[in-house]
Amino acid sequence: MSTCSCGILAARPCRMQDARRKRAPVPFNTWGAFFNRGLSMSAAVERYSRAQVVLHWTTLALLLVSFISHEGMKDAWRAWRQGGEAASAAPGLGSQVHVWVGVAVLALTLVRLGLRVTQGAPRPVEGQSPLLTVAASILHGLLYLVLLAIPATGLAAWFGGITDLGEVHEVLFNIALLLVAGHIGAALFHQFVLKDRLLARMR
Repeated sequence: MSTCSCGILAARPCRMQDARRKRAPVPFNTWGAFFNRGLSMSAAVERYSRAQVVLHWTTLALLLVSFISHEGMKDAWRAWRQGGEAASAAPGLGSQVHVWVGVAVLALTLVRLGLRVTQGAPRPVEGQSPLLTVAASILHGLLYLVLLAIPATGLAAWFGGITDLGEVHEVLFNIALLLVAGHIGAALFHQFVLKDRLLARMR
């Protein structure tokens, strides 16, 4: 017979004590306390869920469409700022595609953040240097930040007529291109130099 912390005599270890031992914290590659919430049961997953994978590649495809339609959006924005007949003309296909792609990116990014909180993400690659782990965390955090800020500023500029946010949107778009290039470069580095099969997590 033994006495557990809840003050009840028991012939075997108390379930409450067992539960506490099972809920030991799991190391997790994170970049903010917010993203640690709800991850205790899913932080140790070996790869991303199917939904996370689909949303990841869908977001990349939408960013490519956004890049292709960028010039059409710039022309429409320039015409709106100049005023006159050009401003009253119906927006071209390129600008309309750009706007709705932005709405889709914003919505999908919010869903991805929700899935990251509820489903977690894989641990850092075993044996990876702390420097690479920190760099990956920062890069992922910045990517999520710009994926929210770019469509938010663009939509506010276009529908709200806030010209200053249009300039911010342009700067953020260029920053996003650099971050995406860095993300792709890092993935290729892991795949072909470190050969740690990191890309297999996103298949």
